[in-house]
Amino acid sequence: MTAQGHLLFSVTCTLLAHQLQLTPALADASLWQLVPVALASALLPDLDHPNSLLGRRLPWISGPLSRLFGHRGFTHSLLAVGIAVWGLGQFQAPGTLSAVVKDALIIGYLSHLLGDWLTPAGIPLFWPLRQRYRLPWLPLKSGSGYETAFCLLTLALAGYWVHGGAAFSALARLTAL
Repeated sequence: MTAQGHLLFSVTCTLLAHQLQLTPALADASLWQLVPVALASALLPDLDHPNSLLGRRLPWISGPLSRLFGHRGFTHSLLAVGIAVWGLGQFQAPGTLSAVVKDALIIGYLSHLLGDWLTPAGIPLFWPLRQRYRLPWLPLKSGSGYETAFCLLTLALAGYWVHGGAAFSALARLTAL
C-alpha cells in the first residue's frame, strides 16, 4: 500500500475504533484528538524502507532498519506491535502520554499492518518466521487505482456509519445550491 493509501486507511480504522469504543479512552476521545495521532503513526512501519515517505526524512533510522530486517520484515510483525505497546506502556507517569494518544498511536500502526495484509506481498505476521500472510480474495496491488478506490470507499462507509449520513446530507444541500 502506498503512503496515501496508508493515511486514508488509518483514518478509516480510527473512525471505526472510535465508533466501536474499543477502549474507554477511545470512547471519550474526540476525533480531532485521535485522527492526527493515528496519521502520524500510520507510516511508522515503513521506516524499514529508505525510499518511503518517512525513510527519506529519517535516513539514519531507515538505513539501518532496512539493512537489518529488509522491507516488510520486523516492523510489519506482531512482535514489533508488542514491543511498541510495551514501549508506550513505559510512559505511565502522570502527564507523560495520555491513553488517548497511546491508543491512537496503536490504531495508526495496526492500520498500516492491516493495509499491507490486504496486498499480494502480505506481511510476516510472526516474524522472524518468513511466512507471509495476506488476504487471498482481496489483493490490493500497491499504487493501483483499485487501492485508492478501496481506501476511499472504506473511508466513506466508515464516515457514513460514524456520522449517520449527516456529512452526506450537508454535502447534498451544498451541491443543490
